[in-house]
Amino acid sequence: MLNYRHLYYFWIVVKEGGFARAAERLDMAVQTISAQVRELEKSIGRQLLKPAGRGVAMTEAGETAFSRAEQIFQLGEALLDDMQEAGGEGVARLAVGLSDGISKLAAHALLAPVLGTPSLRLLCHEGEPAQLLSELALHRLDLVLACQPAPHNSDLRVLSQRLVGSPVDWYGPAEIVRKSARASFPHCLADLPVLLPTRHAALRARLDRWFDSHGIRPRVVGEFEDSALMAVFAARGLGVFPLAELGAEELSLLRGLRPLGRADGVVEEIHAIRSRRGQHHALASQVMASARS
Repeated sequence: MLNYRHLYYFWIVVKEGGFARAAERLDMAVQTISAQVRELEKSIGRQLLKPAGRGVAMTEAGETAFSRAEQIFQLGEALLDDMQEAGGEGVARLAVGLSDGISKLAAHALLAPVLGTPSLRLLCHEGEPAQLLSELALHRLDLVLACQPAPHNSDLRVLSQRLVGSPVDWYGPAEIVRKSARASFPHCLADLPVLLPTRHAALRARLDRWFDSHGIRPRVVGEFEDSALMAVFAARGLGVFPLAELGAEELSLLRGLRPLGRADGVVEEIHAIRSRRGQHHALASQVMASARS
């Protein structure tokens, strides 16, 4: 009999791009996952993974096994939904991919209109855009929110639409904002500790150009992929940070942050990407309609 737990570990290793990231996702030791994958290879008599740089790549047999694993675990998720429906529990499922670099606070604001849906099952996955588009093509995701549109590639049967272009404001701890009040904004940023998105984010390039246009050389003390995490560190006094207006309401969850000024001409773009087959998903359509209005 095939050991499906071993197959699951192999599947996660491939999806995460290596044993280290798989171990982090599963909260297990790398050695444990590696041993389980070797047991799978031993049981089926084929090598599934091979070294590739700092990570791993699939062999031909591995590609076949991964394809079957995708089908198996998709059916497993569908089974859970079917059982809930059979028990009289209607499930409203929405699987959303959030690309690296997108403002998570803004993403939460975009998803807010559907969060009150009865029996909602919301699945949020974060990852590289290419990885998320692959998941979308396999219909494992209903919607991808990204900071840039899908690449022009005829092989990807996806629909890409710009949802919002939100102005960007600067915030900081009340004490830092008070001390900088005498200086003119934005030039006071040259003397303040600054937190910025990482270079994964399209917003980072826009902010760098904005700094250059004003002749500002910021003293960067932290870089973050997650805007919510950046806001938490700012609230603890680390520095000032930029945030799209769309996600500003979520700052009410953090005490002590105050507005400093607006980065005129800088906007954070969020694009919605859907597969052609999934373009009529009711909750995804509701998210997009609310954003447009």
